[in-house]
Amino acid sequence: MLGGVRNWLIRWGPALLWMGAIFLVSSQSSLPQAPDTTLDLIIKKGLHLAAYGVLAGLFWRALGRRPAASRGMISWTLAVLYAATDEYHQTFVPGRHGRVMDLLFDGAGALLALWLIQRWERRRTSAALPKGDVQAATSPHSADPSISD
Repeated sequence: MLGGVRNWLIRWGPALLWMGAIFLVSSQSSLPQAPDTTLDLIIKKGLHLAAYGVLAGLFWRALGRRPAASRGMISWTLAVLYAATDEYHQTFVPGRHGRVMDLLFDGAGALLALWLIQRWERRRTSAALPKGDVQAATSPHSADPSISD
């Protein structure tokens, strides 16, 4: 019993902690601003991309043993759903506004991160294959070496 809870916390704990950090930042009535409005916009949208990219990556990690395609879709969906709740939450914070544009940046950051993760895993697993190992390269689980056919 304790081993199962421990394993669940190891897998899902980082994502939950990151979600908590996002929630805390979103609860602030005002955030620091760069002196130039264009620079401020670039920094804040970049932070949206990065924050939800990290979150999607943590979901990817937590979903460990699933095939890459379903891991990617589930990770992206969870990240975007959390982003939507975060934007909604901001409508209750004085001085903050939930914005659809921010949600689009959040979703794009999650998508970009998952694309990079899958690309990296494909390269990593194909580099580990002996030359000419077509069977292993076409395995439905080739992006996740922890799963055997």
